Amino acid sequence: MKHEIIHEEKYQQFTAKLEQDEEAELAYAKPEDGVLDLTHTYVPEAYRGTGLAQELINTALAYARQHNLKVIATCPAVKKHIARHPEHQDLLA
Repeated sequence: MKHEIIHEEKYQQFTAKLEQDEEAELAYAKPEDGVLDLTHTYVPEAYRGTGLAQELINTALAYARQHNLKVIATCPAVKKHIARHPEHQDLLA
């Protein structure tokens, strides 16, 4: 299932708008220039197990790569995802 994910730079998060005004998000911080700290992922219970968290994580990692940013994986879901996908490990700060 593919969702439209938007980068809300003002709120420092990648957001998927869902039904009934629900949202899934991957929040980040910018501890220094050139670094994104992916801090937490939230997916509403009804959407868990659908791959939505992976979509959010892949979108954030693609954004980091496009903008030559390094990533800190504070969020356990992001850390696990990067461990399972070695093609993203070069992004780690």
